Amino acid sequence: MNSSRPIDVPDAFAASYGENGGASARAWIAALPGLAADFLDRWSLRLDGAAAHGMASLVLPVTRADGTPAVLKLQQVTEDNINAAPGLRVWNGDGVVHLLDHDPGTGTMLLERLDEARPLSAVAEDTAAVQILAELLARLVSVPAPAGFRQLADIAAAMLDEAPRAVPMLHDPAERQLVRTCASAVSELIGEPGDRLLHWDLHYDNILAGQREPWLAIDPEPLAGDPGFELLPAMHNRWAEVVATGDVTGAVLRRFDQLTEVLDLDRQRATGWTLGRVLQNALWDIEDGKTALDPAQVTIATALLNRQGQGHHRD
Repeated sequence: MNSSRPIDVPDAFAASYGENGGASARAWIAALPGLAADFLDRWSLRLDGAAAHGMASLVLPVTRADGTPAVLKLQQVTEDNINAAPGLRVWNGDGVVHLLDHDPGTGTMLLERLDEARPLSAVAEDTAAVQILAELLARLVSVPAPAGFRQLADIAAAMLDEAPRAVPMLHDPAERQLVRTCASAVSELIGEPGDRLLHWDLHYDNILAGQREPWLAIDPEPLAGDPGFELLPAMHNRWAEVVATGDVTGAVLRRFDQLTEVLDLDRQRATGWTLGRVLQNALWDIEDGKTALDPAQVTIATALLNRQGQGHHRD
């Protein structure tokens, strides 16, 4: 239907994705225009604007045969996104973008169109933005994960296995100790990894304004586990604003308390799994050759540990 019109792959996306992903990524980029044309034909879609992209996907605004606006999302199938479409099917639009069609072989998805010009990060007042995110997250994690999804238990076990080898790469002894402390927190919780369907990457820019609902989540990387593992991206959002408050610890704890209150989480467990998320990011950074931790994550972990040390948590 549309194969006569070539699809423009943005240069910045082609360059960054090809550079980071190696030969298979470059081959996928080269094949993208043909892949897009195939799905425009197969699903009777008409292009409806310029291509947009994230870190790992090309998104084309389209119109369906019945006139409904939608987006065609093209991405390489990876371990992180392989459960995205099954997860969206389980949630079935409840707090999250609707999946309209999916091709498992290529990872291509047809999704409800949201307003990408209005992410939650556009809501200036932080307490209001955290509340919106927390209420969406509470809906998402109310759903038990079906069989077959990646398990937090397995991810946590792999982190504990990797941590002793990674820690010596950090230059600062205090940071090495912090990573050990995070690993210790995970080892205490690994026997109760949880069974909820997690989004795994819910921050302000992964929530867009919609028509069906005021706000809807996008881009899940579904995982079965404890909702406490979901909090760090929200706590790390708009970090410059946290610093600008002049009371960074207070601002961090206010966000944590608001999230755990709305989600009705045990704060001690949520602290442990948030430290697990700090551990995960630390291990990824070390794997990328970094020898220091992200300062914001150090601050978040330290704030939670200091308060936990004072015994202030919900039983």
